[in-house]
Amino acid sequence: MKNTIKLVAVLVVIILVSVISLIVQHNKQSQSNVNVEVKEKSDQEKAEELAEEMKPKIEEHLHKRDIHHFIKTITFEKDVTINPMGDIIIDGYVNDEPEKYDFSASLQYRAKKIGSMSYSYELSIRFRDWEKYKDEPELKEDFLKSLSKKEREQYLKDIGEKE
Repeated sequence: MKNTIKLVAVLVVIILVSVISLIVQHNKQSQSNVNVEVKEKSDQEKAEELAEEMKPKIEEHLHKRDIHHFIKTITFEKDVTINPMGDIIIDGYVNDEPEKYDFSASLQYRAKKIGSMSYSYELSIRFRDWEKYKDEPELKEDFLKSLSKKEREQYLKDIGEKE
């Protein structure tokens, strides 16, 4: 009987030790999975963080191009995308006119810089420096003639040549 009690006691201890070690192992594994999830952000989250960080540089770039001080407001779209080449694309518009004065910035994640920017035609012509063409005034005249009267007046107002 003493041997039976000892055997049962040993079996109970072995079972308890096994159960406790399995519980400890399971907890460690669960915690390591949580740590991995916390440490590694998704590519989309990284892209959104970089886009947020780069917004002031994009604004600075736009204002540098805006020699006529046409830009009053800059608005960024909420969606940030990653193109197949791995560049992060953020879109926006100026002066509360998304259909007319939009732009797109391509950001390079590793270099943390603006790779390239593109502008709608309407926005890009507001950046045009006519001083470069002072020896060819007919270029500006031809361009202005291509616009309707209303568009011409608005364009001249936008570039500061008409009140």
